[in-house]
Amino acid sequence: MIWSKWMPGPAVMATGKLLVSFTDFKVNRFLDLPQAALAGFDLRRGWADMDGAVGMWLWFMPTQKRCGSLTVWTDEVSLRQFVRSPEHMVIVKAYRNRGSMNSSTWEVDSRTRRLTIRSDALQHLQPA
Repeated sequence: MIWSKWMPGPAVMATGKLLVSFTDFKVNRFLDLPQAALAGFDLRRGWADMDGAVGMWLWFMPTQKRCGSLTVWTDEVSLRQFVRSPEHMVIVKAYRNRGSMNSSTWEVDSRTRRLTIRSDALQHLQPA
């Protein structure tokens, strides 16, 4: 698994309970993987302006045709606003028929180390 660097969001100093969201997208064809990964990086460019965004990583498993994100939010409302954003919806529509998506969320305390959040995410990977 290849991880991007941690990218802090505007709410990086949030305290208390936080919401973690893990997405796992498996493309049907290897040819679609680079474009799907680049789409994630395109979304990442706007990360600094996402209300409630604490931080994020992107991840890739090229040999398994998989990529995704691990994002941390102040609350579910902020996550839902992102999921419904026009920028996100364009990508969802473009890749809807090019693979399968799984996602999961869980809560952590703001004192939880980033490395722990990342290792916990591995438990949410779907079997290859």
